[in-house]
Amino acid sequence: MDWQQVDEGWGRRAAEAAYLFENMHWREYLYLLDQTGVGRGTRHLDIACGGGLAVRLACERGAVVTGLDASKRLAAVAAVRAPAADIRVGDMFALPFDDNGFDVATSFRGMWGNCLAALREARRVVRPGGKVGLSFWGHQKQMPAYPLFAALGQTTQKEREHTGALVRMGLPGVAEQLMVEAGLEPGTRTSLRLHWGFPDVELAARTLASIGPAYLAIQHLGEAVFMASVRKAAAGLWVEGAGVRAEVEVQFLVGEVPGAVSTVLPRHPQTPKRGRRTPCCHTPTHTKTVSTTPRRWRGRRTKSSPASISISPSVSCLIH
Repeated sequence: MDWQQVDEGWGRRAAEAAYLFENMHWREYLYLLDQTGVGRGTRHLDIACGGGLAVRLACERGAVVTGLDASKRLAAVAAVRAPAADIRVGDMFALPFDDNGFDVATSFRGMWGNCLAALREARRVVRPGGKVGLSFWGHQKQMPAYPLFAALGQTTQKEREHTGALVRMGLPGVAEQLMVEAGLEPGTRTSLRLHWGFPDVELAARTLASIGPAYLAIQHLGEAVFMASVRKAAAGLWVEGAGVRAEVEVQFLVGEVPGAVSTVLPRHPQTPKRGRRTPCCHTPTHTKTVSTTPRRWRGRRTKSSPASISISPSVSCLIH
């Protein structure tokens, strides 16, 4: 599907997707914003920003935020939701931004196993030392919410094979290798468990029908058959007194753009004691206590006596 056709599937129920589905993932957005250090003054780009909840949360932290999505209708919701942000409609495989223009780029379940070129674009627009953070599904078949994923996956054999290649990112080492091939230095993968929750079966079906993956299933099955299958799956997740509840797992990986300049202040060598042979690479590790009290005051307890200062000759200062 060409990026300009994405709006047909992902934007057809943009407001419902933004306010019903995205709102359930607010913890995911906050988690990755924390992991990438988005805060006041951060130049932040959110790729495949959808309805803009993550963009809004970044703006509330004081970041200078740009959001990009291929769906013009989702981008329109994002622009209303986060009026302080710069929202663009565009292709993540050809980002319309200059090199090194951002401190952080994120994509919340927007980049998958076939998105190496898009990840390279994210690396290009982030400055050296900046961060590129991704979130993606864990192992769907091991999640309590799998019956709902299965309902969404009722597509043609060709589409199922394509989707299977995309979600391989959740397998150990796949996302890390993708980052390495994009020229990033991946950190440690982490995960977060959160719940999809709906007051009734009908709202569960309506919510899932609004998101992009449902479009392909509806095209294959027809809307009536698809909705019936989602209702059946949701009914199996009904909790008396609590509605429909289903746990999902989201995984995260943050990579750093190499090339940051750091300066290490030189150590001040300690003069070796007379009579001892000290190798040239010797770095003292003990802590020496230096008294700033004049000799004539020592041994007296006075309110005006200056305190002693403890210094370690092995301390260095790293400046980023």
